[in-house]
Amino acid sequence: MTTDFLATVREAVRDETTLRTALADAEIAPLLMSLVQLTGDLDLMAEVAPHIQGPWSFLQNVPADLRQTVIDRLVAALQDYASAGRAAPPRPAPEVLQTMMSAGVGQPVPADYIALLLEEMSFGGEDTRSVRWRQPQPPAARAGFRVVVIGSGFGGLCAAIRLKQLGIPFELLEKNADVGGTWLENTYPGCAVDTPNHFYSYSFQVNNDWSRHFSRRDEILAYIREVVRVHGLREHIRFGVEVTEAAVDPATGHWTVHWKDGQGGSGRSQCNALITAVGQLNRPSIPHIEGIETFGGPAFHTAQWDSSVQLAGKRVAMIGTGASAMQTGPSIAPEVAHLRVFQRTPHWAMNNPNYHLPVKPGHNWALRHIPYYSNWLRFQQFWASSDGFHASLHKDPAWTQPAVSLNATNHRMREMIVDYVRGELGGDEALLAKCIPSYPPYGKRMLRDNHWYRMLRRDNVSLETDPIARVEPGAIVMRDGTRHEADVILFATGFQASKMLWPMTIRGRDGLTLREQWGDDDPRAYLGMTAPGYPNLFMLYGPNTNLAHGGSIIFHTECQVRYIMQALRALIEDGLGSLEVRPEVCERYNQRLDEKAADMVWTHPGVTSWYKNARNRLTVTSPWRLLDYWAMTREFDPAEFV
Repeated sequence: MTTDFLATVREAVRDETTLRTALADAEIAPLLMSLVQLTGDLDLMAEVAPHIQGPWSFLQNVPADLRQTVIDRLVAALQDYASAGRAAPPRPAPEVLQTMMSAGVGQPVPADYIALLLEEMSFGGEDTRSVRWRQPQPPAARAGFRVVVIGSGFGGLCAAIRLKQLGIPFELLEKNADVGGTWLENTYPGCAVDTPNHFYSYSFQVNNDWSRHFSRRDEILAYIREVVRVHGLREHIRFGVEVTEAAVDPATGHWTVHWKDGQGGSGRSQCNALITAVGQLNRPSIPHIEGIETFGGPAFHTAQWDSSVQLAGKRVAMIGTGASAMQTGPSIAPEVAHLRVFQRTPHWAMNNPNYHLPVKPGHNWALRHIPYYSNWLRFQQFWASSDGFHASLHKDPAWTQPAVSLNATNHRMREMIVDYVRGELGGDEALLAKCIPSYPPYGKRMLRDNHWYRMLRRDNVSLETDPIARVEPGAIVMRDGTRHEADVILFATGFQASKMLWPMTIRGRDGLTLREQWGDDDPRAYLGMTAPGYPNLFMLYGPNTNLAHGGSIIFHTECQVRYIMQALRALIEDGLGSLEVRPEVCERYNQRLDEKAADMVWTHPGVTSWYKNARNRLTVTSPWRLLDYWAMTREFDPAEFV
């Protein structure tokens, strides 16, 4: 550790001009925290802190002279460490870390977050969420236990990495020809992440070389492939096979997994435990529109993008205004002859000044060369993107405008977004009325504005809000009879998220399938991971684990994988045949979850979304703070299982 630290410091100060040029590009709050951690001096932090109004870099308006003082002192501290050969400083005490964190984001960071944040920041490069054996396991004990993982997106790969670390034999089944999951399948123009990239990556393999603050699809896929290379996972993956059915042997708790390949062949894999990591957003939802088969031109979903179709100079009809539409529309509008957007309900979309910005070279240099800078940037982005506004998503029974907002804070957010959209639309009140939702902010997924509103002002873009009646050859016909000619139809209509694990058949101990128990829209599981009647079955990104109030799904994935690895450890160390969550444990958890959700924005009666089912029950999204879910999944409790 000391050698690596000193080598990094000495490389950083080798050329002072390079060092200072890089620091001029770097973000001030992580720089300040790095300085405080290196020196232990809190005085300058107290002077800078009043100028930090929030965790995002654009909310940190530190005067130039004060910023220069931070840089000068940091350069001096690094030079002192390098010349004296000093070891890395000890980690600050928890109360000092809390003071630093609060100053770094311009708001109080409660003490109960410190342990979580230290995990997420991984000081010293330690892998804080790996699971280790509590006692040495003979190779035979592990060799006789086999796991099958379904899916090679972020979730499945995380599980594979942890299984390999424990030395548990596993096989990963993937229906596609390569890894990446949704980031492999979605190739539509403008496809990008809406979580800041330094946070949208594994805590144990942080990437310090993103080219943008919110990266595009190709760069994220490249990161995933690099993870696979570093951890040597390809030899464990069977590509091009789609799981059709999995059934458990009630006597042993072992699973038989049936799959088919693209050549008409089939096969099966057997395992002691089964981990599903197929995601929620991988089966496109295409609405049935009368006459769609008569259209005659190309018609496809954004998640099944047909790159052979040239859109330049074409009349394009895009149905849907959700996340993929907001990325696709502005990306294709400049080249098409006309883009006509068909909107059923509008979405809320917030502005983030960093969304379109490239990362400055000096910023990435600092991530690689300045001790602790990368750790503190990850903290900044975690805090900016997680629980900060969770409290504002609860309904205030005394609030006087419950149809449009939940409480005073939620209403202020509504007004702020409306003002922003009005400005983007140039004060066009008629267009504004079409773009502003009637429901409270965050009732549906909060989107990032990808210049969507500016796109709507283009001469070659139209927004239609009346209902579609049918499709005819070369046209879409509205309910009032208006006919809109089109050469191409794009469906930006989301996914069948509520049909969890569909179209696989998962058959449990009593012969029942999950689909028979859940129906098409009412999935339930304990912690979103396990269900009574399905021993040794663990679900990643299962019921009620989607994040809609912020945060990175990768954080949730790491929490889930740690919990699952602890369960597998118990199976092997204790010589158990199976583990099955107790029905009363699962039922109590879902009762608590439903009670929590009933008080929150996603069950607002004015909202229709894929987050909930037809009976207004929240089925997809987690109502918990990240802190809550982290605490609930931190330790596997065998008493909750048979």
